[in-house]
Amino acid sequence: TLFDSELFRHDQHSFLLYPDRKLPGFLEKNCVPAEQIESSPLLKRMLEQGEQRIIECDAGGTYRFNADLTNVDALNARLDDLAPAYGEMLEAARVPLQKLYERVFNHKAFTGRSGGMFGFEGLGSIYWHMVGKLLVAVQENFFAARAQDASQAACQRLAVLYYRIREGLGFNKSPAEYGAFPTDPYSHTPGHIGAQQPGMTGQVKEEMLTRFGELGIRVHDGAVQFDPALLRACEFIDEPEPYRFLDVHGQWQTLTVPARGLAFTWCQIPLVYRLDDSAEPSMSLIWDNGERQTLPDLFLATELATELFQRSGRIRQIELTVPADNLFDLASGAGY
Repeated sequence: TLFDSELFRHDQHSFLLYPDRKLPGFLEKNCVPAEQIESSPLLKRMLEQGEQRIIECDAGGTYRFNADLTNVDALNARLDDLAPAYGEMLEAARVPLQKLYERVFNHKAFTGRSGGMFGFEGLGSIYWHMVGKLLVAVQENFFAARAQDASQAACQRLAVLYYRIREGLGFNKSPAEYGAFPTDPYSHTPGHIGAQQPGMTGQVKEEMLTRFGELGIRVHDGAVQFDPALLRACEFIDEPEPYRFLDVHGQWQTLTVPARGLAFTWCQIPLVYRLDDSAEPSMSLIWDNGERQTLPDLFLATELATELFQRSGRIRQIELTVPADNLFDLASGAGY
């Protein structure tokens, strides 16, 4: 329902930090109702005497607290200064005046820059770290649904929503749409300008986490399950290509990624996925002595995963064979 809410920004296909709202103009602020003046003997007397250090009346007839009063402590200090002149009448009015001051300015409702500014994750702004967290949360729920044997329709729905959120991230956009170089991380995008505040934001962490999730890597109790149910077939190449990577010994190596394959490194170990619709899912480990160990499923037990995590160098490469129907088919969720 976020896509149908006030949080959704259609121009960026992503979500605001807070619903946008119209701020009151400068002259609409610090307005004290006239009936509050009439009901206060102290304020009436001060105004009659031309004493404007607490309340003053502007040229339009609107009553306002003196602009030098920055908070209720400043108000108390000013009342202390005036106490000798107004005595018991002032002391009787002190607490009601404090309450009136807070009611006029409503400081407790101030949420910081998100509620009163237009940049720096302010009004109308998309906060990209938050969108990254949303992406992580939806991916976690997708895999939780699979673990709980949820229906195929529920899992498909979550996957479709995951990619719908992902489409709004900068790397899917042109520089004109993003307002910056699309693969650079930025803090936020205000409503009136492109992406702002470049830097290594939290969004980078979230995108790394979700990317490994898309590639199917699931770690639990020291073991690794490869579940590419969120990976799309469009990510696999059509023709063989060389892949250059830095191994655990800090040496550059090259391998050939086969047609209908993809490759990446994890813990500096190359993983090569290959689509084969005629085969059952399987995994092979290539050891440093050249031996190939084939496992009957896509599960790496703790003792084998430890070699990977410790970067021992004993495992040189991991190859996974996956049927295409194990991947996510976005087209089948088009109805959503």
